[in-house]
Amino acid sequence: MAKSTIFLRCLNFIAIGSLLSCVGNNQSALKANDVLPIFKHFNLILGDGSNVGQALNYENKDFFYATSEGEEDWVVFKTPNAGNTHGTSNNTRTELAQLKKWSPMTDAKLEAVLKVTNVSTTGDARVAATYSVVVGQIHSADGHENEPLKIYYKKFPGHTKGSVFWNYEINTDGDDNSKRWDYSYPVWGYDFSVVGSDENSYPEEPTEGIALGEEFGYTVEVKEGTMYLTFTSEGHETVTFTKNLIDSEYKTVEAIPEQVKTLFFPIGQDGVERENAYEEEGLFFKLGSYNQTNGKSPQVNRVWCSGAETHGGDLSKQYADGNYAEVWFKSVNIEISDEAISNQGYFTANDDLSKKTVYPSEVIPFMEKFKILMGDGTREENLVNFEHKDFFYTVIDGTRRWVVYKTPNSGITSPNSSNTRTELHEKREWVPEEGGKLTGTCKVMHVSTSGDARVAASFSTVVGQIHSGEGHENEPFKLYYKKFPGHEKGSVFWNYEINTAGEDNAGRWDFSTAVWGYDMAVVGAAKDEYPPEPEDGIMLGEAFSYEVNVYEGIMYLTFSSQNHETKTFTKNLISSEYVNKSDIPDQVVKLFGPLGQDGTERATAYTGELNYFKQGAYNQTNGKDPETNMVWHTGAETYGGDIAKQYENGSYTEVWFINSTIGPGESPVEKK
Repeated sequence: MAKSTIFLRCLNFIAIGSLLSCVGNNQSALKANDVLPIFKHFNLILGDGSNVGQALNYENKDFFYATSEGEEDWVVFKTPNAGNTHGTSNNTRTELAQLKKWSPMTDAKLEAVLKVTNVSTTGDARVAATYSVVVGQIHSADGHENEPLKIYYKKFPGHTKGSVFWNYEINTDGDDNSKRWDYSYPVWGYDFSVVGSDENSYPEEPTEGIALGEEFGYTVEVKEGTMYLTFTSEGHETVTFTKNLIDSEYKTVEAIPEQVKTLFFPIGQDGVERENAYEEEGLFFKLGSYNQTNGKSPQVNRVWCSGAETHGGDLSKQYADGNYAEVWFKSVNIEISDEAISNQGYFTANDDLSKKTVYPSEVIPFMEKFKILMGDGTREENLVNFEHKDFFYTVIDGTRRWVVYKTPNSGITSPNSSNTRTELHEKREWVPEEGGKLTGTCKVMHVSTSGDARVAASFSTVVGQIHSGEGHENEPFKLYYKKFPGHEKGSVFWNYEINTAGEDNAGRWDFSTAVWGYDMAVVGAAKDEYPPEPEDGIMLGEAFSYEVNVYEGIMYLTFSSQNHETKTFTKNLISSEYVNKSDIPDQVVKLFGPLGQDGTERATAYTGELNYFKQGAYNQTNGKDPETNMVWHTGAETYGGDIAKQYENGSYTEVWFINSTIGPGESPVEKK
């Protein structure tokens, strides 16, 4: 063969190889903006919480990339159950957020065709948000930053078909947005409120649902204050809706739909909407994969916290076993008015917000009036802009930020106590004749799971006190929460400790009064044998409120909780009802008599003694031997005082507070 022929063939092979190489590179180099030429209108938020800006020629194989399936090109939005979030959300997202905001009085339009290819395979079926992903939104950039539109896809495990529905979130009236709620409209299948009967039981599969991988489309159009929605999918009925965004239909409690009362009222979200809804706020579009399944305990919030597997936030492990949401978009179109303006304020306010510290004093602003003792014995006098990640910090429960008080069964205690506490101590002191008032809304998230059921203090925590700072330093008021292991509901009760007559305080005792459930004297028949569950009790994670109002020597107590009877009590703090042995109640004789604690109270009770309020988590469960004291020594597991091990194994108490106040006592007559 001639050398020239060989040379030409080599050139041909090189040319063909180069061409194939170029084709291959072009295929692997497919970018999202080649598929969806819309990215000049959006910033991209990733499942790690970062804002990467405009996604022009951008990809991230963990969260956002282009792919081809047959002859069709798609953009993939993928996000795990747990990662860093954006803003104050509990949920991760890989989602586009519009760069401009617009008035609902102008024209705006968003169209998309997509398919959901995965939702989380774990979670609590009783929680409405579990197994779902939001694929499109209208979000407010102002005010409460609420969402007048969220388009969901949700599929229960084992089902072939899932549901598509959309939610309207009210623009809550007033400054407090914690009462906000969603109303849900089914498109194909169920609405948001259809949940499982227990953690792993599911409703029947929807007959007209949408399968994973099945395409559907939505069009969102806003004109002159009205939102028009159209949903399409081959083989399914086209469904349309209209919703007024500038004239609320939820201005009164009476107008709140039954669906909302059933779903949101139990978690205290029962607000009304401002009359003009979203009229005065800038709105913007979002779309992608906003994963609604997270690893937070359903005990925290039974609508939004789904208790799914997160593998400690390990991305690869979550992706390996289906604990993520994935949404593919084939086409997207956006139209907005020329009057739209920059939305930079939203991004400035929310970028990296989840990584910023929010101090307890920012949630409950009375912290300058208190000091604190924490579960490791450390003290802090100045609580403004102070936190401790092991004991005293803030969290979000899905809608509201709370202050957390956490303390182990064993640590370093105050001088006269067997029990650890992470508890506020009022700096001001006052006599009962002068008075004072403390309020608190709290939910107990955990009490020790070990202890001796025969011991009255086992499995309990004190969440509020009045403490004397003089004399015997006794406690005229202690508010308890107690729940036996295996029970869903626990008891709330309050104790009055006598101000013992004479110099010897060894005969002091408490008289306990039930609020919901049992009083302190109800104990188990054996170490691991418990009384029946209280019918009217309070669950872990269920909020309740208390007011302790001392006025002219009288203590007025009020206790309230959603779906529970409000209870009130009065107690004279300056004139005793226990001055004689015959005055001692039978409950006290039974509980404290065996310990030799059978003292009487001074006739003037706490008259003239300086008192102060306390609030937080005062753990009543300890590791001391029950045989030495069958009221206070609970014999719980303490792991030698190792706090990390106690937290890991349930040997601690945790209480969350919100909306607490402190001030002077008030006349109950004037209050009415």
